[in-house]
Amino acid sequence: MAKLRKMLGKADSPYIVSLMRVIETQSKATIVKWCNEYAMKHILPIYEKDYPEDSRLKNALNACNEWLEGNMKLAEAKKIIKEAQIAAREAEGNHAAQAAARAIGATTGTINTVTSSLGLVFYGSAAVAYSTIGVNETDEVYDEIAAKECKKMEDSLREVAIIDEPKPVKINWNC
Repeated sequence: MAKLRKMLGKADSPYIVSLMRVIETQSKATIVKWCNEYAMKHILPIYEKDYPEDSRLKNALNACNEWLEGNMKLAEAKKIIKEAQIAAREAEGNHAAQAAARAIGATTGTINTVTSSLGLVFYGSAAVAYSTIGVNETDEVYDEIAAKECKKMEDSLREVAIIDEPKPVKINWNC
């Protein structure tokens, strides 16, 4: 087995590039909402399986949504969101849960930096892979899972995407 990767996928993979192109057509609000909804439905349960009493990740997602709806100031949301990063550090050794916490940390970071949305893809794919097949597979197997998960993410973004969005984000991916 190769060294365990924190993230799965590569920025130049066709499935990542395809998702990036869709992200570029959407507003910040749409991207934040999509990231949060996807993480809440598909990634949070991976973490909660092993840490059912820990509400920090759910609180971070909820704070992000509250900010998006105008019910919370950015500074207050950031304090709550920071707890997701702490949860990720504390999940050391639990590869699936740690990847899920990192994915949610990145997801909620989209309220600041839209490019953090790719953290959902990279860390989220790792969380899904490690929670379903463990940590002893080949890179090829993990890459296949990452491609499938990214396709699911792109499909979910397309479902909520605004056609001809008048205010798409301006992104410099730096990758």
